[in-house]
Amino acid sequence: MGTLINSQLPEFKAQAFHNGDFKTFTNTDLKGKWSVFFFYPADFTFVCPTELGDMADQYSQFKEMGVEIYSVSTDTHFTHKAWHDTSDTIKKIKYPMLADPTGHLAKSFGVYIEEEGLAYRGTFLINPEGQIKLAEINDNGIGRNADELLRKVKAAQYIAKNPNEVCPAKWKEGAATLKPGLDLVGKI
Repeated sequence: MGTLINSQLPEFKAQAFHNGDFKTFTNTDLKGKWSVFFFYPADFTFVCPTELGDMADQYSQFKEMGVEIYSVSTDTHFTHKAWHDTSDTIKKIKYPMLADPTGHLAKSFGVYIEEEGLAYRGTFLINPEGQIKLAEINDNGIGRNADELLRKVKAAQYIAKNPNEVCPAKWKEGAATLKPGLDLVGKI
């Protein structure tokens, strides 16, 4: 199994439910922007609305950082609308909810569960050049945390602006970074 890190965002075209309308998004819509693809198994489930609600609560912070969030499941855009119309948690969502009923996106990102037609909980950060800079996949019983994703996006953006530095474990915005070099080898 190969890694997706630093690979290019695959080409795609997907219908979405976004701010009360159906829209079409493609890979070209992401060019020049930071983006997060946030795969989840299915609408009308249990852990999924807690995660999507958590992302909705943090969405303004992501937007302030120039990051667009795209939630993705193998449901249709019609199902996304129906879920939005019936769930108070999902009504909070302002980011695009991409539909992937053929599993094309889920397969491209390596999160498709063939025998179930669903996706694992995959989180992918794409930089403005279209490269995947973060790839995490959780089993479907393990929910994610938007605060931790925010921290990682801040680290990725910091490193993009400061390529000669690295962010250590538990790094938070404003904290000290490291400059790799022989003087650090064996000293940390």
